[in-house]
Amino acid sequence: LRALQTNKITRVGGETTITVDVRVLSATHRNLKAEVEAERFREDLFFRLNVVPIHSPPLRDRVQDIPAIVQAFIQEICDENGFREKEIDAAVVQAMQKYHWPGNVRELKNVVERMVIMGDERIVMRDLPRDLVGSAPSPAVMAGSNKTLREFREYMESEYIRFKLEELEWNVSQTATVLGIERTNLHKKMKALGIKR
Repeated sequence: LRALQTNKITRVGGETTITVDVRVLSATHRNLKAEVEAERFREDLFFRLNVVPIHSPPLRDRVQDIPAIVQAFIQEICDENGFREKEIDAAVVQAMQKYHWPGNVRELKNVVERMVIMGDERIVMRDLPRDLVGSAPSPAVMAGSNKTLREFREYMESEYIRFKLEELEWNVSQTATVLGIERTNLHKKMKALGIKR
């Protein structure tokens, strides 16, 4: 607090006062106003730090940013590891947009790093960690939805069939077996739902 107020510090064990010219950028996931009221955070320090507050919503509330963030992470991780930049299937990115991301951007980066390092030249559905696969759409995805129950059912059926096809590299016979339906029935559903490779 004294450093922020006076721009002066004294090193631990030192006697000389040093003038510093710094800007402080601090971050927290806690509600500091509530922490101040509960007397767990110093009020004077809070007002010193809270000069230009920037609210950054969690990843689950800005799923539209995921494709750009994923692409940036892929490029960064490929550069760090000396890989040629890898491509990622659109279906993988769509699946990532449906996940809730409790670990926020750190969790996203860890997932991308794992897929880049463990995957082949192109990142596909089978590279996604199991806990991300088939997860429910995030609240942000569903909040803007005005689908009827029938439309929603068709949407979910379409997404699941597409996911299984991607997972089995578009082998229709294998996918039909896994889904427990006839191959001809799956072809009809794909046509009706507009599912194409």
